[in-house]
Amino acid sequence: MEHAQTAQIGTFVLRISLGLMFVAHALLKLLVFTLPGTAAFFASLGLPGMLAYPVFAAELLGGIALLLGWRTRLVAALLTPVLLGASWAHLGNGWVFSAPNGGWEYPVFLTVATIVQGLLGAGAFAVDGRKPVAVPAFA
Repeated sequence: MEHAQTAQIGTFVLRISLGLMFVAHALLKLLVFTLPGTAAFFASLGLPGMLAYPVFAAELLGGIALLLGWRTRLVAALLTPVLLGASWAHLGNGWVFSAPNGGWEYPVFLTVATIVQGLLGAGAFAVDGRKPVAVPAFA
C-alpha cells in the first residue's frame, strides 16, 4: 500500500473515531445526564443553560456527519468551538482526565484532533469523496 493510500485510511480512522466520540457524548447528554440536567450543569458553570441544547445538536449531527464523511472540513471547524468550551469547562480540574470532574487533557486532545481532521479532510470512504453516478440519458 503506498503512502497516499495509507494517509487516506488514517484520515478515515480519525474521522470515524471523532464521529463516534461526538455521537457518544451527545447520547450521554441525552440518555444519562438528560438535556435538562446538562442545561443545569452548563448553568452551574456560569454558561446559559439553554446552550446545552445546541451543543447536544452539534455533537449529534456533527458526529453523524463525520461518520458519513459529509462536509468534513466544515463540520470539524464548527465542532472545534464545542471542544474549546469543553476544554474551558475542565480547565480548573487539573491536567489528567481521571482527576475529579475530569481534567483538561482529553478535551484539549480532542480539540487538536478535530483541527487536524479539518486540515486533512474526510479521507477514504466519505460520501463527499464519491464520484457522481452517471445517469443514462433517455432520448
